[in-house]
Amino acid sequence: MSREPRREQLLNAADRVVQREGPGASMNAIAAEAGITKPILYRHFGDRNGLIRALTERHTGGLLAAVRAALAEPLERRDRVEHVLDTYLAGIEARPQVYRLLTHPEPGDPSGAGNALAPALRQIAEEITRAVQSQVDLGADRDLLAEAWGRGITGMVLAAGDWWLETRPCSRARMVQALADLLWGRLAAAADRPTAVLPTAPEPAAD
Repeated sequence: MSREPRREQLLNAADRVVQREGPGASMNAIAAEAGITKPILYRHFGDRNGLIRALTERHTGGLLAAVRAALAEPLERRDRVEHVLDTYLAGIEARPQVYRLLTHPEPGDPSGAGNALAPALRQIAEEITRAVQSQVDLGADRDLLAEAWGRGITGMVLAAGDWWLETRPCSRARMVQALADLLWGRLAAAADRPTAVLPTAPEPAAD
């Protein structure tokens, strides 16, 4: 069996164990789930941090692609806001234990493994910033406001989503509405940026 399919099998096994046992899942348990010895697991990933990095790439890549696609949907502005919020919350809800592994350091863990989601969150903030810059007319302060909103929205949704996933005070749909209501004030008041008009091709010369 080639190396890449084998690596994917091992990551699938790691996903299953983390979902059952939470962020503290051990390499022994993952190796047993995969039906291999622990040295083989180390051969593929180096150490536990290497395995966590591989899981991070797998899950954050999918989350980033989903958020990017949601931002590009041809929806009314309020519908797009709710769609992006729902996409993020659905992503963390689908694999809550993996999300906790990527966001919550274990006690005494010096590796920073619990901060593995941070680079993806920066990229999400940049995606939101670009979407606001290109789609919303914020006047002369457009660039400043887009940057502040991109990072502020991302931080707010991260904290609120973390609390929602932990306590489950309401349905995902209700949480989406609550967050969208909070964001909606200035977004509702701002006009759309005018769509750029592409130059038309010249008419062919008459014979």
